[in-house]
Amino acid sequence: MPYVNIRVAGTLTKEQKEKISKGVTDVICREAGKPPEAVLIFIDEVERDNIAKAGTLLSNG
Repeated sequence: MPYVNIRVAGTLTKEQKEKISKGVTDVICREAGKPPEAVLIFIDEVERDNIAKAGTLLSNG
């Protein structure tokens, strides 16, 4: 059973999550030969205050 964890800075709409989930599921099914019902996708939305790049919080730039 494939598990896919996607982390994003900020938030996504429900529609965006649905499109991403469908696209990722399609790729896993096509490339790994797994049935759609075997694919689990976790979408973690991380606040920009909790991510830093080059020492600067994403929320500051």
